[in-house]
Amino acid sequence: MSSSPSSSPSSSPSPSSSPSPSSSPSSSPSRWADLRFRAATAFQRRVANPVARRMPGQILLETTGRVSGRPRRTPVGGRRLGDAFWLVSEFGDRSQYVRNIQADPRVRVRLRGRWYEGTAHLLPDDDPVARLRTLPRGNSAAVRVVGTRLLTVRVDLG
Repeated sequence: MSSSPSSSPSSSPSPSSSPSPSSSPSSSPSRWADLRFRAATAFQRRVANPVARRMPGQILLETTGRVSGRPRRTPVGGRRLGDAFWLVSEFGDRSQYVRNIQADPRVRVRLRGRWYEGTAHLLPDDDPVARLRTLPRGNSAAVRVVGTRLLTVRVDLG
């Protein structure tokens, strides 16, 4: 309803009750980012991750659940360079595995069927877009398209 005291129910609808350009997702970056986050995480949690975890060549990052204390395995894309494994989180500290790393940085990474123990480091000062250029193209393209809060993660393998 309009805030004008002289308006009546038969007057034109208020801006808040009709669609307007300002209410579209593209004009509200935080709302659009939240919608992308919710859609992507729902798809990953229910469809993509359960399938990917079973694929023998899929890279997995295993963290310890910050509340449950149970192992949590997340399919990721990244690359090993020397004694470090690099990846970029598409949703930064909104990603559950990033929150688990914040609580306990000890992780395991499955590469080519073999598990490696390591310590994860969140690198907010690293340029994640530049980092994606050094990582496998397919996953990097998906992270750039879907991601809203890119964050570089380095795992020092021990």
